Amino acid sequence: MFRIYPAVDIKGGKCVQLQQGDPSKVLFSVDDPVKVAEFWVEKGAKALHVIDLDGAFEGKLKNEDIILKIAELAEIQVGGGIRSIDIAEKLLKSGVSRVIVGTLALKEPEAVRKLAKDYPNRVIISIDTRDDKVVVNGWRAKTELSPIEVAKLFDDLEVSFLLTDVNVEGLMKGVRKEFIKEVVASLKKDVIVSGGVSSYEDAKLIKELGASGVVIGSALYLGKVKFEELLELEEL
Repeated sequence: MFRIYPAVDIKGGKCVQLQQGDPSKVLFSVDDPVKVAEFWVEKGAKALHVIDLDGAFEGKLKNEDIILKIAELAEIQVGGGIRSIDIAEKLLKSGVSRVIVGTLALKEPEAVRKLAKDYPNRVIISIDTRDDKVVVNGWRAKTELSPIEVAKLFDDLEVSFLLTDVNVEGLMKGVRKEFIKEVVASLKKDVIVSGGVSSYEDAKLIKELGASGVVIGSALYLGKVKFEELLELEEL
């Protein structure tokens, strides 16, 4: 089943959209993330993609209260600043549907593997990629690992993957077809795609390439694509 995930990114208590994860490049900002979440749920969103940007930058979850309020409204997957197994488990026990781990997955792969076994289908491994190498610590540190190399560490477990193409994230200039195609085809488990989605056609292409879902942020908030049209892809 294909899923459309509206992005609710939280920074300084506000719902924002950044260009390529740069806190100095704010494309959109509104005061109340909970009301934004309510808006998307009322529009028909079956799940939300919630990121604690402060947590991603500072290495520690910062907006837990807001996140748990949103968790009362809908199914949500949460990432940003989940740098310990304890925090991940706390969120999962507090109403969060799925946790997204990226930096933690590389720093403590065995612990994350155990978490995935303890919480099947509730852990998402984040594969954030710049110039075809995985980046961590809020996208600021580049590793020498390819996205497929990282994903293969967890592909035997009941997990999903979040593939974010940082090169195009927030630019609203479209997605890199061959990059997505290669990663999705190489993995057994579900892959959700994020970054660069700027049109219905982009989302449709991602579905056709075999992904299980797509995260859409800036293009939605800036009116480049209509959510109602995107939802049609869930039914096709």
